[in-house]
Amino acid sequence: MILSVNQVHKSYGKEKILTGISFEINEPNIIALIGPNGSGKSTLLSIITNLVATDQGEVMILNKSNKDPNIFREIAFMQDNSVLYDYLTGYDHLQFIGDIQNITKEEIYEAVERIGMTSYLHKKVGKYSLGMKQHLLLTMAILNKPKLLLLDEPLNGLDPTSAIKVRNLLLALLQEGTAIIISSHNLSEIDLITRHIIFLKDGKIIKENIPQNERVYYELTVDDYIKAQEIILAEKISVKLEGEKLLLQNTSTYLSEIIRLLSKEEVNIQDIEKKTLGSEDRYQKIFGQKGHA
Repeated sequence: MILSVNQVHKSYGKEKILTGISFEINEPNIIALIGPNGSGKSTLLSIITNLVATDQGEVMILNKSNKDPNIFREIAFMQDNSVLYDYLTGYDHLQFIGDIQNITKEEIYEAVERIGMTSYLHKKVGKYSLGMKQHLLLTMAILNKPKLLLLDEPLNGLDPTSAIKVRNLLLALLQEGTAIIISSHNLSEIDLITRHIIFLKDGKIIKENIPQNERVYYELTVDDYIKAQEIILAEKISVKLEGEKLLLQNTSTYLSEIIRLLSKEEVNIQDIEKKTLGSEDRYQKIFGQKGHA
């Protein structure tokens, strides 16, 4: 068992933030934590790492209570940049962690190179851009090679190149045996690293229809999408028009028949893309609108 969250409740005054949150991670995986602003994502991450006390419930990490200070040798939590000190250099922050956790200078530089912040490592953090601060926070988080890594909005302020690098880093860490919980507003990036999502709404975990989420559908690009839609609907096959593309929420057994029908009526199929329900689609089903997760 990597993480067990059991019936966690948290309120601030009369405002209930979390109500009976329970879930487990039993093997390395990437879990996305998604919900509207104020849904309790950051509070939950802080509770897991015992930075915020629960009103009720318990958290176990690697078969130890999260109140055991020794767990911080095996886990890491990337918070926002308010934990950084402007008058210290990036290296000062890393050396402080290294001294506490007996991490060598060589291991520090290994993490620095992995993130790609060598050129500004010895500059004061007050001179860092938002993206550079995110790089430092990530380096701090992977320094002890954690078995459980919690990331609160790690993609904030990153340009596309850096975001791709972070995505590849997370996938590499997963292959190395690290379990990762990531809170992010960037749903398109989430889809590229995981389909395992915990949705928070009104302080509770939303139970989804997993078979429906895993259902495959096909996106067809054709030269005459209006005619194609009429042909498919005439055969009583469900089809949805989105822009100039046809979405077919059916199994692949229908696909060959659809291709045959369209070809017979001289509708040219330009592209077929196999898809699953994305995190933004799932978000809209739960929260009923587009918006920040």
